[in-house]
Amino acid sequence: MSHIQLKTALPGPKSLAALERRKNALPAGLAKSTDIAVDKAEGALVWDLDGNQLLDFAGGIGMINVGHRNEKVVDAIRRQLDRYIHTCSLVTTMDPYLDLAELLNRLTPGDFPKKTLLANSGSEAVENAVNIAKYYTKRNAILCFEGAYHGRTLLTLSLTSKYGLFKKGFGSFVSDIYRIPAPNLYRKTEGLTDTQYMQSCITQLEQALIAQIDPESLAAIIIEPVQGEGGFLPIPDAYLQKLREICDKHGIVFIADEIQCGAARTGRLFAVEHSGVVPDIIVSAKSIGAGMPISAITGRASILDSPHLGGVGGTYGGSPVACVAAIEALKILSSPAFLKRAVEVGEIIRVTLEKWKEKYPVIGDVRGVGAMRLVEFVKDRNSREPDPDITLKIIRDAVAHGLILIRAGLYSNCIRLLPPLVITDEQLAEGLGVLEAAIARAQTS
Repeated sequence: MSHIQLKTALPGPKSLAALERRKNALPAGLAKSTDIAVDKAEGALVWDLDGNQLLDFAGGIGMINVGHRNEKVVDAIRRQLDRYIHTCSLVTTMDPYLDLAELLNRLTPGDFPKKTLLANSGSEAVENAVNIAKYYTKRNAILCFEGAYHGRTLLTLSLTSKYGLFKKGFGSFVSDIYRIPAPNLYRKTEGLTDTQYMQSCITQLEQALIAQIDPESLAAIIIEPVQGEGGFLPIPDAYLQKLREICDKHGIVFIADEIQCGAARTGRLFAVEHSGVVPDIIVSAKSIGAGMPISAITGRASILDSPHLGGVGGTYGGSPVACVAAIEALKILSSPAFLKRAVEVGEIIRVTLEKWKEKYPVIGDVRGVGAMRLVEFVKDRNSREPDPDITLKIIRDAVAHGLILIRAGLYSNCIRLLPPLVITDEQLAEGLGVLEAAIARAQTS
């Protein structure tokens, strides 16, 4: 039986009414990738206000790895609500905060004493990590990368790339931030082998530490082990290892932003584990909360302990309701069975996407790690000129046929696949079929 069941055209009349309310009540700058108005959701399924049953391949931009309304998470939230909602970690001590911090300290890579600070969003986690790194090193400069997305606060927006979409009109930005290109094997310099290209990227990095900023002035280097918004670019192991070497040599704090690529999405709890590199600080959010607003800054105890008493914290950071959700989510996410399933889901998607690449000239590249997969669309495979128009056309077509999707990429010419990892093989095959049909129609036209 089909898991996509459409009773009306999308959007239906009730959804259209909700979209009209949104237009009148919410700021115009709050974008949306679909016209779906949600009534309920479970597992990998979403029902809209008109009773249409849809498949979710966006997963809240990687927020729902354990599935919508995971039963264990929901039960934990209910139990906590019967005890208390929040008393503020700046005022009292609460077991859920301690339990989650201890769990993260154990789960994150690194055989050294660790501590965890909790916050509400990925942006807050990154901002805290950077501020703590500055405090610890007594330095001000930060190195980040083109294509990176780290958030929308003043500091994290300053770190974020893709100027026109995220930053235009919001300057001035934080100073002492230095940005260099991230390795992109798909768009590597013509004529170079992968090895030669990687060496050129490392040379460019070393040159930047002469031409742009002295490494002795860097407080931190922050990088997504697999870029999210930038287009699911896996940072090669050799490059991450070089960053670790530079950080060790010059006393720089290595920050891994695992907000989208973490939480078992790549088949490891943290994507950086594939490289064997151990960061000084890992920031996590999105799927660790299974839909609840929570983020974490986990790292070396000596670094996390450096700010003065009262220098970190916030009213809602470590909400007990969000903490118990995260504890249950992390138990699931870190289990061998769940990680194995993430690899299986990723392999099904990878094999399918590789076949598409052979069939459809509009597809320039398919890539990713584990179940973090992406299709990049181009006008011409030789020139690799991005085609954001056909990308948007394909998304609108697929959504109209019951598949929830979202774009990605520096040029907005990619479709990212982030289905909940609890998705069944049958649901996955059906959703991929809907997407392929949309690609085929776009290719024909």
